[in-house]
Amino acid sequence: MTSENRNLLPEQYEELLKAMKVRFEKNMQRHSDMDWADVQARLDANPEKLWSLYEMEKTGGEPDVVGYEADSNTYIFYDCSTESPKGRRSLCYDGEALRSRKEHKPANSAVEMAADMGIELLTEEQYRELQKLGHFDMKTSSWVTTPVEIRKLGGAIFGDYRYGNVFVYHNGAESYYAARGFRGSLKV
Repeated sequence: MTSENRNLLPEQYEELLKAMKVRFEKNMQRHSDMDWADVQARLDANPEKLWSLYEMEKTGGEPDVVGYEADSNTYIFYDCSTESPKGRRSLCYDGEALRSRKEHKPANSAVEMAADMGIELLTEEQYRELQKLGHFDMKTSSWVTTPVEIRKLGGAIFGDYRYGNVFVYHNGAESYYAARGFRGSLKV
């Protein structure tokens, strides 16, 4: 995709910032020591990242600030929708898994869709950190970045929240389910 396709229209920009400000203020427990004006200033200084946040929003991810790295003046956004984003479900893990399916191929893979959106899948550690901010994926599950040694053997890992606990487990990378998607992260 060319960079000109990644520029938001003024109304898309306004819609995105309005939604994100409301979410930011409603969920201060995720970022109690941060101020929206600082976040918006950082977003305004990095317009190339706004398209990725818009894609996160458009696909149901409800991106929100979950961290700040002072040394690089970087805000960290995760998908914070209660369930795995609706616009990113029924995906196998990666392109290799997608190509290996002979029948009933899903439309895309989690890794490739994340790359197209300019975001990264959450790692297992990030997924567990997200779960400390609330309860996510109580009815769905989300692919997370899979260690190379597991992927080489044909597997991939995903997480969910059940029975008061975070579970991370495995499946074949080529599998896909209507209730499994992925959550992304973006640094701005």
